Amino acid sequence: MNRSWLLVVIGSLFEVGWVIGLKHADNIVTWAGTGIAIFISFAMLFKATKKLAVGTVYAVFTGLGTTGTVLMEMIVFGKPVKLLNLLLIFILLVGVMGLKLVTGEHEAERSGS
Repeated sequence: MNRSWLLVVIGSLFEVGWVIGLKHADNIVTWAGTGIAIFISFAMLFKATKKLAVGTVYAVFTGLGTTGTVLMEMIVFGKPVKLLNLLLIFILLVGVMGLKLVTGEHEAERSGS
């Protein structure tokens, strides 16, 4: 995995943090943490788009963020685990991995020519 994709993954982790923070923050410390997570998340996203296709980066970023948020709600906050939710998350992740693989090939072709 190259550095730009690593930035997308790290940004997605911070996206999970700020989305959960928006829902659960209730004091100045948790709101500050939410704000910091928003800043870091988008800073990583913007930096990754300098080397990778914007559309693909955003799709992967939001797909991973959505997956992480749903899983955290189930694991940490006790949201009921439903088979259909897990199946849809799996389909989403397959799509995200497919986008990354296809974009990786096109990025390599572009940089090689």
